Amino acid sequence: MKKLTTTLATLVIMSASSVFADGHKVKVGMITTLSGGGSGLGIDVRDGFMLAVKGNKNISVITKDDQRKPDIAVQLADKMIQSDKVDVLTGIIWSNLAMAVVPATVNQGKFYLSPNAGPSKLAGKGCHKNYFNVAWQNDNLHEAAGGYANSAGFKNSFILAPNYPAGKDALTGYKRFFKGKLAGEVYTKLGQKDYAAEIAQIRASGADSVFFFLPGGMGIGFMKQFSQSGIKLPVVGPAFSFDQGILKAVGDAALGVKNTSQWSKDIDNAANKKFVNDFQKEYGRLPSLYASQGYDTGKLLISAMAKAKIKDMDKFRNELRKANFSSTRGKFSFDKNHHPIQDIYVREVIKEGKILTNKIVSVGLKNHSNVYVSECNM
Repeated sequence: MKKLTTTLATLVIMSASSVFADGHKVKVGMITTLSGGGSGLGIDVRDGFMLAVKGNKNISVITKDDQRKPDIAVQLADKMIQSDKVDVLTGIIWSNLAMAVVPATVNQGKFYLSPNAGPSKLAGKGCHKNYFNVAWQNDNLHEAAGGYANSAGFKNSFILAPNYPAGKDALTGYKRFFKGKLAGEVYTKLGQKDYAAEIAQIRASGADSVFFFLPGGMGIGFMKQFSQSGIKLPVVGPAFSFDQGILKAVGDAALGVKNTSQWSKDIDNAANKKFVNDFQKEYGRLPSLYASQGYDTGKLLISAMAKAKIKDMDKFRNELRKANFSSTRGKFSFDKNHHPIQDIYVREVIKEGKILTNKIVSVGLKNHSNVYVSECNM
């Protein structure tokens, strides 16, 4: 398995077919989580992005670990903007870190391309012309989960998520589409490992289903403990709770669970097939949705570079808006608040040989945007 550096990575091979609007070397500052409980998410975003831009001598990337701490992320962003003179920032996984970094970044005349975090405040009144989200708005996958719960006949869901911006957006999104009642609504601590108290509440609640959003190590801990509890309630969640890293750690306890995602490795288009094959060849593992988001972020950047100079910000911004690249997701465009319009799928956890993975079973939401567009004044 090839390892990519977490300091300065300058890509030095130029594809013969790549033609850029000028010879300016675009400098990218990637701030992401590379250590601790959420490191798998950041590693996948980084690896996907680096795979997308591999072979472009006009792109250099400075990659740093935010340690999932807002103050560290702010310090890194300040240094990258003021000392390293980056043109673009990207990489942040967690919405509380995004809220600490993005507003100051875009107000200093830098572009921010989000490969993951999509807090509602940055989609609505806090939208900005220099901010583009290449993943989703935080509510989206949870809205699709609420819609699926209706179709599955669930009437009384117990819902839980971490107490930070993305967690609040998650439960808001689920409740926006779910037509049943709530047996309970709980916010856990960010980074929590023990869920005995929450599982006891679920057991006593009378719920007919459980919806949870617990990304990274949190989801692993919850699913293992929930399985061991003997509670037989059906579980629904977003892909963040059932992605490749989590499935590998949780094991067969996740089999059959339905989850929602804008991406899946079995989406049948040429760009996705190439991405999945190239990622496995490069890193020796299956890609996750985080990797696909990092990859699409890199491809978006390259598409704008092919048509505009980074220093001509108005033109470059217009090229970003066009999203003129082949997404791993297939059809993809930006709404006026620079968040995606895309399909959200319902997936099921299955086993392919000895490997747990997901397959698409239906389209949850077609050409879906977000409810905050009307609040954005762009």
